[in-house]
Amino acid sequence: MLVMVTENQLISPQAVCAGCLMADHNGQPRWQQGELRCGKLITGIGGDRPAQFECQMGFRIANIG
Repeated sequence: MLVMVTENQLISPQAVCAGCLMADHNGQPRWQQGELRCGKLITGIGGDRPAQFECQMGFRIANIG
């Protein structure tokens, strides 16, 4: 499950990506084969945390599923 990560909450990408020009034709983030195509990998997270990506709009996205 993809989530937007903020300092104190997790937000559904559907709530944000539907208005993004970089989203796919269904208003979803461009997630393909474990990578966010409309963003970049954030390095240095490490540990047991899932990989996080920063989208073009500045949100952090993680696959926690």
